[in-house]
This record gives sequence, structure tokens and C-alpha cells, in this order.
Amino acid sequence: MRTESKLSLLLILTISIFLTGFISGITFINDFSKNYNGEEINQKLNIKFNFPTILLNNLKVIFLMLAGSITFGFSTFINLIFNGFNVGVLIGSTFQTNEPLKLITALILPHGIFEIPAMLISAVAGFKIPYEVIQYLRDKKEKPITEEDIKGFLKLALISIILIIIAAFVEVYITPKIANYLLT
Repeated sequence: MRTESKLSLLLILTISIFLTGFISGITFINDFSKNYNGEEINQKLNIKFNFPTILLNNLKVIFLMLAGSITFGFSTFINLIFNGFNVGVLIGSTFQTNEPLKLITALILPHGIFEIPAMLISAVAGFKIPYEVIQYLRDKKEKPITEEDIKGFLKLALISIILIIIAAFVEVYITPKIANYLLT
């Protein structure tokens, strides 16, 4: 199977798992968000974002996704569900306010356009090595892992790390400014 079609298959799997968590998060928040109010959002805006803390937290997520390559996809699967759930809760909670699109735009979109793709790319990488091993066990490949497989994994890992660094920068230095402008 060509590399592009392998990555497409892994991306579909990754997005499906993430969406399962996402839909669960939206469902959860709709059931338990009766006391949600706009003051909570304003309190969140007053939190001082710290670049090293945000970056380290986001890198942990990326490395747990990448660890799927040695946990046979288990850590990637669990983290996709968990992070999809968290995004679902966050977006679902914005629909409890009068201006959900304004909140999503202010609090999620600026850094989310880098953070979510970084997470999904790292998940594809986390599933890549187990996929190749399965192909070998099914007699679809001569070797379980080739040099090309490792290079593909490392390329995806590097792209996700670069994107997560950009996301952390945006989350700390740009998202709060956009949120304060749009929400005050």
C-alpha cells in the first residue's frame, strides 16, 4: 500500500476516535452544565498564561500520542478519546452562553488551529508503527519496520512538535488578547 493511502487510512481512524471523544464531551456537558454562566469565562480570562507550562503540558500530550508506537496504539487511542472529550466539553460549554461562536472564536480558534492538527498528526504517527507491524504479521510486508517507516514516523513527530510549539505561543501571547478584545 502506498504511503499516502496508509496515512489517509490512519488519519480517518484518528479523526474517528477523536470525534467519538468529542461527541461524548458535548453530550456530557449538555447533561451537566445547568449552572454554567458567563462569569466563569471572565474569570478564565484573568488567568495568567505561562508559556513553559502550556508548552510542557501540550508536549506531554504529543509524546503520549507518539508513544502509541511502542504501546501498540493504546496510549494514542486513550489520549485521542480524552482530548476529544475535553474539546467537546469546552465547545459544548460555549453553547450554554448567548454568544457561542464569539466564545469559540475568542478562546479556542486562535491556538486550536495549530493545536488540534498537531495532536491529530502525532496520533497518526502513534498509530503508524503498530499499523506497519500488523501489515508484516498479515504477510503484507517483508520487514516489520523499514527505514522509510521510521523516517515517516519522525517526519510526522517533528511536524506535530513544531505545530504544538506554535500553538503554545499563540495560546499564551495571542489568544488572551483576542479573547479580551472580543469578550470585553
